[in-house]
Amino acid sequence: ETVMEPNASPARRAGPLADLRVVEFAGIGPGPFACMLLSDMGADVVTIDRPGARAGDPRNVTQRGRTVVQADLKDAACIEQVLQLLQAADVLVEGFRPGVMERLGLGPEAVARRNARLVYGRMTGWGQHGPLAQAAGHDINYIALTGALHAIGTADRPVPPLNLLGDYGGGSLYLVMGILAALHEARRSGLGQVVDAAITDGVVNLMAQFIGQSQRGAFVERRESNMMDGGWPWYGVYETADGPHVSVGPLEPQFFARLCELLQLGPEWQSAPSDRSRWPALREALAQLFKSRPAAHWRELLEGTDACFAPVLPLSEAARHPHNVARGAFVVLDGVTHPAPAPRFSRTPAAIQSAPAAAAGDLADALGRWRG
Repeated sequence: ETVMEPNASPARRAGPLADLRVVEFAGIGPGPFACMLLSDMGADVVTIDRPGARAGDPRNVTQRGRTVVQADLKDAACIEQVLQLLQAADVLVEGFRPGVMERLGLGPEAVARRNARLVYGRMTGWGQHGPLAQAAGHDINYIALTGALHAIGTADRPVPPLNLLGDYGGGSLYLVMGILAALHEARRSGLGQVVDAAITDGVVNLMAQFIGQSQRGAFVERRESNMMDGGWPWYGVYETADGPHVSVGPLEPQFFARLCELLQLGPEWQSAPSDRSRWPALREALAQLFKSRPAAHWRELLEGTDACFAPVLPLSEAARHPHNVARGAFVVLDGVTHPAPAPRFSRTPAAIQSAPAAAAGDLADALGRWRG
């Protein structure tokens, strides 16, 4: 783990978005993660939270890099101050159910009257319209509706892939991409627009490869039957003698040949990938072989080779792996481990702007800073 100091002063902000001002309405899940990404890339993010909200836990790393202010959005005077703040902003991010911001007097039309160039980012599960738009839901429900959850898991049952696929993959990343695209267009037109980022839309989009494969007959709706869902014996995980698992994924023939060579599998196995009738035997041979030695043996033999191998590490060990250490993938700030900003920029490097979120006195202080 790399120990580093946060870039806490607004005047010292780093990254390619260092001139960007973002107003975030406090929420959970994909909206905060999207704003973490924007902050890491240099954006000045002011988060508006409800009165009396507890201070953020510094271990909640997705809340890093913010100035947090409290405002009563049911109070007309506070709403006016928020509108003034938005008048000085470039981006708004909110994750309420459709219609909530409009009822508060902070919907896209009301904000556009104050700031026509503002990009209005809306993060929801179901989207701004549709039969389910007003229904409650979470990541598991959104990915269930898209075909993604059905495709992931064991032959017996689907397995939720944490909330990486929906909240963050189909949600946060598409929201950030949409915001940056809208900002790029606004440089030509001088006008902002609404970015309707629905997790269901994003996950369907992420499924593009498999949608295409299913129409060509290369993807079947049966788990553990396809290339990347555990169906191919040479693309999967295997238990070792002392318990930890390892992963192999030599999809290309030359890489599979290298795996066989290093594992000293006989030449009779070289043609096994092209003969589906032999896959059960190949799976059993690999399972028995990996189970015969401890994980350390396989790491010494296979790691860093063209066999397409990696140990399956828990988070605590991932932070100590030499490759992640060399890349500085984990950083420590004030005793709290953070993921390093990503991606990397050659000329305007990203940085964690503050950790935990920096507190301001009130909304007026943030407004004064942006006007100053």
